[in-house]
Amino acid sequence: MTVRDLLARVTARLAAAGVASPRADAEQLAAHVLGIPRGRLLLADPPADEAARGALDDLVARRAAREPLQHLLGTAVLGPVEVAVGPGVFVPRPETEVLLEWALGQPGSRVVDLCTGTGALALAIAHERPGAAVHAVEVDPAALAWTRRNLAGSRVVLHEADVTAPGVLADLAGTVDVVVCNPPYVPEGLAVPPEVDADPHGAVFAGADGLAVVRPVATLAHRLLRPGGAVGVEHDDSHPAAVRDVLTAAGFAEVTTLPDLTGRPRVAVGHRA
Repeated sequence: MTVRDLLARVTARLAAAGVASPRADAEQLAAHVLGIPRGRLLLADPPADEAARGALDDLVARRAAREPLQHLLGTAVLGPVEVAVGPGVFVPRPETEVLLEWALGQPGSRVVDLCTGTGALALAIAHERPGAAVHAVEVDPAALAWTRRNLAGSRVVLHEADVTAPGVLADLAGTVDVVVCNPPYVPEGLAVPPEVDADPHGAVFAGADGLAVVRPVATLAHRLLRPGGAVGVEHDDSHPAAVRDVLTAAGFAEVTTLPDLTGRPRVAVGHRA
């Protein structure tokens, strides 16, 4: 069996299981087992020993059962950085690339990432803006284990704090240039893919309208930002107008919505008046 044959077989199995990107997942799993870059797959030989074949079969079976691909690989990529992921922390998604790109286009040197989770967004900003002072905030103990692991050795300052609590980050009030946040935002009861269901419930769902965390985040961001400072909040594609209203009510001006890579409304941005 050639690598092409192997990939075709794995792709068909994943497609039958309802995996959204079966070919890409098949390639990443095979490259992971072979220990080579994905781009070199077609130049490689298929797994030759029984242990490697068994490892690939196991990973394919778990992916077909809709275990997140990133959990199987142990890592996730956001922009220029790769972070460790697994059960207990929200897996970064491609949609957040929009928030990252927007943040990197804002002026200023002090950035705060609220609800940081893995720390990927804060780490990516720090990587691309070497002169910036980047702060990250997380409260969940399970997530914090991954945050600490990913931020170890970086210059990102980690704060163990609840973004919904009054007075959080009081020492930074009025001094921040950019606030970013990818909060829990899915309305309770809304059906989600099995891969999303594998994320911690509290990192995905946020009240009946999905805005239970967005509201205090907007208030906190306004308090942290200097006049003219910018805020960017990722949200569900079902409520862009509601999130714009929340930011406007919190005191932000020039509030607008940015589309994600598929054209869906995904990130609300504004400036402190």
